Amino acid sequence: MKFAHSILETIGNTPLVKLNNITSEVDAMVLAKLESFNPGNSVKDRMALKMIEDAEADGRLKPKGTIVEGTSGNTGMGLALAAIVKGYKLVCVSTDKQSKEKFDVLRAVGAEVIVCPTNVDPDDPRSYYSTSKRIADETPNSWYVNQYDNPSNTQAHYEATGPEIWEQTEGKITHFVVGVGTGGTISGVGKFLKEKNPNIKIWGIDTYGSVFKKYHETGIFDPKEIYPYTTEGIGEDILPENVNFSVIDHFEKVTDKDAAVFTRRLAKEEGIFAGNSCGAAVKGVIQLKKFFKKNDVVVVLLHDSGSRYIGKIYNDDWMDKMNFS
Repeated sequence: MKFAHSILETIGNTPLVKLNNITSEVDAMVLAKLESFNPGNSVKDRMALKMIEDAEADGRLKPKGTIVEGTSGNTGMGLALAAIVKGYKLVCVSTDKQSKEKFDVLRAVGAEVIVCPTNVDPDDPRSYYSTSKRIADETPNSWYVNQYDNPSNTQAHYEATGPEIWEQTEGKITHFVVGVGTGGTISGVGKFLKEKNPNIKIWGIDTYGSVFKKYHETGIFDPKEIYPYTTEGIGEDILPENVNFSVIDHFEKVTDKDAAVFTRRLAKEEGIFAGNSCGAAVKGVIQLKKFFKKNDVVVVLLHDSGSRYIGKIYNDDWMDKMNFS
């Protein structure tokens, strides 16, 4: 009989699907890596399990312990699945800019959810960074995940996501494009692919209001680059240790409006019901079209499912309110 011994064994081996309509103006083959096919519906399932397994192995996470993490939602879902199977409690700390659906889903799978204000400095006691650290310090038998600086995040994608993409493209990939938040995906996949073929271009998608692009190009962390934005899951006002700038060839910024519009276009033109950052990634590919040649094979990773954005991106009233229509 063919079956998985738990839901965790279904993580990974997600499909690669050719985009046919939305990228018609791009003179290259564009393939989407659909991470919504993971059981928690996002790429974060991969690193969530890896971080937990590594913490179990070295004793940071003990039996019946409490896992504490700051998350925009998707990492929390991946942690929740592993916590259920392995018998841990989970506390997720997030920000009030995230969609309500993300919080509803986390609570549905047994996580405690604490919501913090978005528009405060990272070192402000009210920030979700500071709050998650404080809760971990105050909770007996707890483990603070810290996906931003946890090397297991990058390692998960070096060990699995990168090899999958290499095998699925038979080594013909020429460009890898992905939105950058914690940096684990682009750094792990990028490192693996560069080792296989140093000519492969690794391009990160950033958002306006984030520090990545300017820092990558100038080495300057500019606080003036930081301001509120609506695109979820990419961009940062900090420099996570998981962002390995040395494997990234270029950052491309995409506006909030374009991210939202192209997320909806993915659904209508490709039948791919994807999340907010996925539209940004696809728009980034289109913005970079002048760099592609006919025989190039471009893989764009689509992080998550549209089910987490019903009340925002896929809601006409919200789109009108934000002047994104």
